Amino acid sequence: MSNIVIGIEGLVGSGKTSICRELLNKIPNSVLVNAGNLYRAIVYKMLKNGNTIASLKKTGKKLEIREMIEKLQLEIKLENHETVVYANGEKIPEEVLQSKETSLAVSEVSRTAENQAAFLFVHDLIENLKKDYHVIFSGRATMKIYPACDYHFFVIADLAERVRRKCMQYKNQEKEEVIRKNIIQRDALQEKSGFYEYSPITIEIDVTNCKTVEESTNQVLANIKMLEIV
Repeated sequence: MSNIVIGIEGLVGSGKTSICRELLNKIPNSVLVNAGNLYRAIVYKMLKNGNTIASLKKTGKKLEIREMIEKLQLEIKLENHETVVYANGEKIPEEVLQSKETSLAVSEVSRTAENQAAFLFVHDLIENLKKDYHVIFSGRATMKIYPACDYHFFVIADLAERVRRKCMQYKNQEKEEVIRKNIIQRDALQEKSGFYEYSPITIEIDVTNCKTVEESTNQVLANIKMLEIV
């Protein structure tokens, strides 16, 4: 049997990344592609170089992704069966890429970015990895990036539960109301960018009432028929 590609998308704070990592543990010979981290790395570097979210919004110019990939010498490498991003030879930590500031900036910038180059970059990466592994593919616009996904899941949860999970992620260092406002803002931006669209094969997974990551992951696994699961 040939290797398969599983696309995972979802609402902000719904637990996509945790589900993907649990899938990685349960699906033999699999790798996790964090597609959104390529984009996050670009935006993070722009912020680090002195740009602000406001300035990124006001430029009125499309962000040229191909140009930024070359300028930053971005590379995606596989470490412990999961992709990591390097810029100018330096690994960018996951916690930096997933920070509140980077996340909000990505949501703002994505609406005006020239995304096709990023899509092609990740598509080719998946094609290469699929030769040797099952690919778990997390990010936005997964079906646009890789239309040949064997499975596509969209993870949802109600707002209160997503706020609770983000509070835990940020270790209660942010006020709950601030996190709620940021989630609502990011939801609106993602939807305007066309990233909350379903395809004919999309399966919606509601994890609102799931008490553990394993319980959420099992809802996904229950819909996968082509694999031997650990």
